[in-house]
Amino acid sequence: MAQHVTTVLLWLLVINLGIAFGAGLYEARVVIPSWAVLPPRTWPNTGLLFWVYVTTVPLTLLTLANAVAAWVDDGPRRYWWLAAVGITVVERVATFAYFIPTMVRLSGAVDVSDAVRTGLAQWLLLNHGRHVLTLAAWLAALKALSSPPR
Repeated sequence: MAQHVTTVLLWLLVINLGIAFGAGLYEARVVIPSWAVLPPRTWPNTGLLFWVYVTTVPLTLLTLANAVAAWVDDGPRRYWWLAAVGITVVERVATFAYFIPTMVRLSGAVDVSDAVRTGLAQWLLLNHGRHVLTLAAWLAALKALSSPPR
């Protein structure tokens, strides 16, 4: 039974990372660039409309659960699994330390100023690194999933 639970946790991590990667790329390429000319208070709060349900809560909880499952796993997939979790932890820390607070601050601005444009451009530039982390974690999780459990 425990083997099935850990496999389900790993599957959920793979699925969630894949969704986060694809949705993150879409948002960065299609959604956010159009905000540069809009008053910040009119920006849709994608954090509350989408991300809270996809990554903020689920990916964070899945990362913690998978950290425990990967740590106690003794099969060949363990190291790839731990790598996926470790990379995701780095991405989650960056998200909570920089990306969420910065977007909240930017979206609270009254009008489109040079500071808002610069802040948004920096956020988008640094977000590329977050995409790389998510992709690396996703690939490591896929490798773990494709490895034999024991």
